Amino acid sequence: MARIIIADDDEIVGEIARDALVANGHGAGLVQDGAEALRVVKAKKPDLLVLDCNMPGMSGVLVLRELRLSPALCDLPVMMLTARRGAQDVELAMFAGADDYMKKPFDPDEFVFRVEELLAKRQRANARPRP
Repeated sequence: MARIIIADDDEIVGEIARDALVANGHGAGLVQDGAEALRVVKAKKPDLLVLDCNMPGMSGVLVLRELRLSPALCDLPVMMLTARRGAQDVELAMFAGADDYMKKPFDPDEFVFRVEELLAKRQRANARPRP
């Protein structure tokens, strides 16, 4: 069971994502703005963060940049889940350090699959011996 934070200002989308993760055995919490997401991530240190690009106060991309600058959280897997569909939006998020980018509307089963892929990738990376 992974601990996952979902940051999305659309309550319905956030609940769909949370319910899909919980139904598949994960613990998931929902926050609705970027600043709160950053605060909760720093306090709880989840296994993965799901971020919307457009949130009040602090965008998902700004949250992601802050995380990548933090030595304690720089390797936290982050999936962008957003309605922003342009190629430039994807490039911006990936350049900022996103591990995956999923567009809304989304299929909950594919969402869970991709989250679990990110978690497995992190687990494999942590299992490798360090030189």
